[in-house]
Amino acid sequence: MARDTVDTTPIETVADLAATLEEGCKPEDRFRIGTEHEKFGFCLKQLSPIPYEGSNGVEAVLEGMESLLGWERIEDAGKIIGLADNEGGGAISIEPGGQFELSGAPLENLHQTCREANQHLAHVRQIAEPMGVGFLGIGMTPTWTRAEIPRMPKSRYDIMTNYMPKVGSLGLDMMYRTSTIQVNLDFSSEADMIRKMRIGLALQPIATAMFANSPFTDGKPNGFKSFRAQIWTDTDVDRTGDIPFVFEQGFGFERYVDWALDVPMYFVKRGETYYDVTDTTFRQFMKGALEGRVPDATPSLGDWNNHISTLVPDVRLKKFIEMRGADGGPWRRICALPALWVGLLYDSGVLYQAWELVKDWTAEERAALRSGVPGSALQTPFRQGTVLDVAKDVLALAQEGLKRRNRLSDGDLDERVHLAPLEEGLAAGMCPADILLQRYNGSWNGDITQVFREYAY
Repeated sequence: MARDTVDTTPIETVADLAATLEEGCKPEDRFRIGTEHEKFGFCLKQLSPIPYEGSNGVEAVLEGMESLLGWERIEDAGKIIGLADNEGGGAISIEPGGQFELSGAPLENLHQTCREANQHLAHVRQIAEPMGVGFLGIGMTPTWTRAEIPRMPKSRYDIMTNYMPKVGSLGLDMMYRTSTIQVNLDFSSEADMIRKMRIGLALQPIATAMFANSPFTDGKPNGFKSFRAQIWTDTDVDRTGDIPFVFEQGFGFERYVDWALDVPMYFVKRGETYYDVTDTTFRQFMKGALEGRVPDATPSLGDWNNHISTLVPDVRLKKFIEMRGADGGPWRRICALPALWVGLLYDSGVLYQAWELVKDWTAEERAALRSGVPGSALQTPFRQGTVLDVAKDVLALAQEGLKRRNRLSDGDLDERVHLAPLEEGLAAGMCPADILLQRYNGSWNGDITQVFREYAY
């Protein structure tokens, strides 16, 4: 998220909060695709993380992008922390460890999404290469220790850094050493939202397996295919996970709000100041718990929007739905992740078939997938087969959904072309981590630093 909101509209009732989510409903012909992807900046010579300040730091890269693009500068306490494209709707932001993120504009088709990603990466190279900086697409820093990674000057990250060790053992690794590809998708009604949330949560471990790309930590194999996914199992149980209440009868906008109200807040922003309120839930805030602790202690819609942006379940509901299960990866995977979910969720017939695929999966089976996939990815056992078998069925549905959409590129190719990396991987029975480990044990001769040369953008 590029910036924290400042909407001062007061909240009257809990129903007001559910209404803010319901505002996301839109007709299918207005459905859009918003893709987010993160990457690690590194010094091309030393293969070390880039600092914030200095001639080859994050600040310099952001200022170079500001000059190149003309986007609006976003600051925190006088420090540049991002850029906003106020015309197109995209943004550039930095994660706690300097991960450089593009939050893409809401686009009509996947060809536009891929052009956006390619253009962004070309712009980043144009600015960064003369500084001696490269960018790596992978799910977790392969060689750097947490202590080596600089902290970005963003006030909310100071609060989170202090809070994370209190609620999980791996939260700081999540903040400072992981990166992801995500896609934001629309819904037409509450019923459509419910169906997409349930399919998204059920299939999120399958997507995690297909995109697993974080097998190295501290310069050696870590025993996982997606250690990034493993990290999320021990980060903060209050605000993460597969939120099983989504599958319960009666789930809807109000039930999601009810859950969010009882999650501890991170901060309240007043002016340019962030107040640490990690001991207070939003429900308590609405009952006056912050009177005397923060200026103007009346909750606003801006406070609410900031709060729900700190909730990080596997699938997140805002005025759109965020799919959050994939590791960061090479540029072709940036296009493949939205292609997978658009194919599954944006054609009503395929959406129905996807629900038929997962509707009888039990809560225990979904939990077993979520706990098993980080270690064994596509080889994770499921029912009479493996996740690879399910992934092939899922890919076939996505291909059908994109075929039915029939959105053609300038070369008259439909959007299925963007699923090619997944086709190749599943045909070989391998996720990206399998390929990394194969190279580590083969041509790399145990030298993990080769990843910076072969996987940089």
